[in-house]
Amino acid sequence: MATDSCHEALASGDPNLDNCDQWIPVFLPIDDLFGQYSKEQDMRAKLLVICTVLVAVVAVSTVNAADWGLKKGNADLKSAGPLAFGPDGILLVGDTKAATVFAIDTGDASGEPGKVSFSIKALNEKVADAVGAGSQSVKINDIVVNPASGNVYVSAIANGKAALVRVDGAGDLSKVKLEGVGVAKVALPNAPEDKVVGQGRRRGNPRDESITDLAYSDGKVLVSGVSPNPSGGRTLSTVRELPFPLTSADSGVNVEIFHGAHGGLENYSTVRTFVPFNIDGKPSLLAGFTCTPLVRFDVKSLKSEKPVRGTTVAELGNRNRPYDMIVYEKDGESWLLMANSARGVMKISTNDIGRSKGITERVGGGGLAGQTYETIEELKGVVQLDQLNDSHAIILVQNEGGSQDLATVALP
Repeated sequence: MATDSCHEALASGDPNLDNCDQWIPVFLPIDDLFGQYSKEQDMRAKLLVICTVLVAVVAVSTVNAADWGLKKGNADLKSAGPLAFGPDGILLVGDTKAATVFAIDTGDASGEPGKVSFSIKALNEKVADAVGAGSQSVKINDIVVNPASGNVYVSAIANGKAALVRVDGAGDLSKVKLEGVGVAKVALPNAPEDKVVGQGRRRGNPRDESITDLAYSDGKVLVSGVSPNPSGGRTLSTVRELPFPLTSADSGVNVEIFHGAHGGLENYSTVRTFVPFNIDGKPSLLAGFTCTPLVRFDVKSLKSEKPVRGTTVAELGNRNRPYDMIVYEKDGESWLLMANSARGVMKISTNDIGRSKGITERVGGGGLAGQTYETIEELKGVVQLDQLNDSHAIILVQNEGGSQDLATVALP
């Protein structure tokens, strides 16, 4: 119920809630408090308590959003790509078409993630229903768990337009409100031009890779993607560290790697997915690149004005593209879980991952080197994943025929 409407109803003595546009359940022993009143007085008094609590809840939500620099407005997304969560239920959205990072107050800041589980067949079709689009016109781009509530958020393109959908613990879907909400945004200053370039298998629109992944860590928003090459060649792999609240964005730092499968240095290989990870007490970033080197970067190095070379800690096999990755703790050790296009879901060891020497020689024949891994055979067709709680993850599974299922699985 809108607070003004609620108080108007009370002032007129009308207890009807039909015109409410919000409802917050309040569990108070109010029957004991108002037992001496008549029925009508009792109802009006109870409504007054409920509306007073509603005012307080709305005020707290507004204060939280304002504290993070969000102002009431509209999130005018042109596309909805990579997702991450910041503090207090604030959703971070990578809008690749606009080359802009959005922060949106979802008002979803509490819950019990440890008690949530998901099993939803044909999620893409249900997303289509939620946004009023045909199932064939919906493409899911990312899924993310709100760690505060356990609810899952989905980014998609539906009928060519950006769509954000929330899946609650009961499996119900609803559109994320984008109008009249706390919002902040920052445009990336040196994004690729929005046009198709190149020939053959390299033909494409580099703007689509202006943001390939993002994460919130230690009060910063880390963003991977590409930026134009001043020399006119292939776009350069770029990582940015944005302040949070979102107030500005610089040109970021170009990153280069030794690609063992190719036997040389590369500054154009794109970060497809990454995770922030403390290694030997140092804030670090582990990034998965196409074809599939795993590379470590010291977060402090990302402030450099010169290109930064990462340490290649694994070659996980060529002719493969990493889709998504998480880091988790189990049995006293840290593990990476990576979904891939051609090599299934990998459980990767982080043992000695902080070593100073990385891979600097060619790894031929599709061979493997560095960090070891095992393939989780029972997890097939996984295209997205995220950690749900200490013991479980969510996965998005691509089925033959085009449907995509959302499921909860135990962390292996």
